[in-house]
Amino acid sequence: MTTNQSIDPSAAALLPVAKKQGISTVWDRHKAMQPQCGFGQLGVCCRICWKGPCRVDPFGDGPQVGICGANADTIVARNVIRMIAAGAASHSEHGRHIALALLGVAKGELPAYQIRDEQKLRSVAAKLGINSEGKEIAAIAEEIALASLEDFRNQDHDKPCNWIASALTAKRLERLAGLHVLPHNIDAVITQIMARTHVGCDSDPVNLILGGIKGALADFDGMCLATELSDAVFGTPSPVVTAANLGVIKEGAVNIAVHGHNPLLSEIVCDVALLMDDEARKAGAKDGINIIGICCTGNEVMVRHGIPLATNYLSQELALITGAVDAMVVDVQCIMPSVSEIGACFHTEIITTMDDNKITGARHVRFREETAVENARQIVGFAIDAFKRRDPLRVNIPDFKQTAIVGFGTEAIMGALGAINAEDPLKPLIDNIANGNIRGIALFAGCNNTQVAQDSSFVTIAKKLAKNNVLLLATGCGAGSFAKHGLMSQEATDEYAGESLKAVLTAIGTAAGLNGPLPLVLHMGSCVDNSRAVEVAGAVANRLGVDLDQLPLVASAPEAMSEKAVAIGTWSVALGIPTHLGIMPQITGSAMVTELLTETAKELFGGYFMVELDPNQAADKLLTVIDERRKALGI
Repeated sequence: MTTNQSIDPSAAALLPVAKKQGISTVWDRHKAMQPQCGFGQLGVCCRICWKGPCRVDPFGDGPQVGICGANADTIVARNVIRMIAAGAASHSEHGRHIALALLGVAKGELPAYQIRDEQKLRSVAAKLGINSEGKEIAAIAEEIALASLEDFRNQDHDKPCNWIASALTAKRLERLAGLHVLPHNIDAVITQIMARTHVGCDSDPVNLILGGIKGALADFDGMCLATELSDAVFGTPSPVVTAANLGVIKEGAVNIAVHGHNPLLSEIVCDVALLMDDEARKAGAKDGINIIGICCTGNEVMVRHGIPLATNYLSQELALITGAVDAMVVDVQCIMPSVSEIGACFHTEIITTMDDNKITGARHVRFREETAVENARQIVGFAIDAFKRRDPLRVNIPDFKQTAIVGFGTEAIMGALGAINAEDPLKPLIDNIANGNIRGIALFAGCNNTQVAQDSSFVTIAKKLAKNNVLLLATGCGAGSFAKHGLMSQEATDEYAGESLKAVLTAIGTAAGLNGPLPLVLHMGSCVDNSRAVEVAGAVANRLGVDLDQLPLVASAPEAMSEKAVAIGTWSVALGIPTHLGIMPQITGSAMVTELLTETAKELFGGYFMVELDPNQAADKLLTVIDERRKALGI
């Protein structure tokens, strides 16, 4: 059974429990917020200064400009690029944190961490043009960390950030440089967006949007470095069989949920939990300690270590309503403040760990890389103590979980292809795209949103594209949706893939040692890992001698919600990828901005936004775009 709020059976099982116990969830708060502000939905509400707030009437019956004289085009453009700046700040701050940690490892200052993938570190050095021959690993790590940190402090406006320069095709870099949107310094670009949107500054909507695109590309740069450096420090993902949905919670275990986006703490919590398992058993937990993941911290440890994923963004509260989560350990991003209040309804410890992300009512353990093991021991200890307070009569764990084969980073995909052709791993992929066995490729990203039934658009679009032989990649909460609903399994490939796609996935999976096909959807990691898909696409484009905007490649964010999603979608467009949104973006109050992002962008970048709320029609439109690109390539 499902509900009109979510197609997840775990949600259907737990929402009545929450209602009976008088616990408000995100869906209750969404209902209470109706009707939502129409001006805000159109993006024409401005709160940038205290003369306002100003509301411009896009239909012509009311004020056409704000108090300062800004019209709808200016207001909408300012609002949307401020969202991009926040998204870019979130991802790039994650990247900076990882880069600084790498520098600490290189200097021998962080004993809790090490370089787990030296080969990846050397490949990163090569990407950045750093000669690693004959050098110690620590020296290479230091050079890479400093080159990465240079992307936050370079003052030469004509020199693009190191990571974006290493990640894109020469043709794409030339195109972006010609439009003056290549970022030179992540922090500077974000600051420029905030400065230019201050009252009395930039009011040209075209100039504003181009500044926002530059900020989105800074987001891409931050994502590239965060992903690649995390692989070197924590290990590069490889295929692993695990499980997803709330049924991964164990009644007989101390359940610790790691939630957020930054792996620096969650990795150590996983290590320490193994060391403290006996303590949990002595406290009465017959199954020891059970680490479960939520959101992208969950995705990080899932693709690297096979830690089961409990759920994605929208149903994070429901994990607590099971009554069996003893501690929810959070770091940054996408954490609902409500988890503190709901945790207090049970025995659950809600533990914040970052100084810039505290929640009223939660316990705070101040995490530092220098004291990571000590911090993790304290956190696991709090969870064991909480387990002793658990009320077994309030435990309601839905009996739903699905097998998920995950861990398909760039190296894993190339490795699987290499099992078919070791000398030329890209050839099987290119040949099967050229002959039509693979019609195209779709990357799913983005969040969950209460505007639609949770997970429904992801699942509907994916099944239709797979039936039409489109290869599916996913990150973030989109990947969480597919994992929870069994679409990252070999059985899903047999059931939903078109015949030619099924044959390709079966041949590659069998050759790679999976004793069957690859899963229907390939899990590439957390939302910060979207750069992995670009890396694969760039390799294909370079091999064919074309740019990214010529490939039969599309992206879809069917349930987009956050500022990070706005930034990701915008750089996707700037890289030449047609990008579907299944949620109405808050830009339609300006015909000019809408046209810029859906039509003019196509002329400038080759990529553009497609807005389609109906998932079946969205799938059809994505297939049409794929076919148009195939025709242009002559295949």
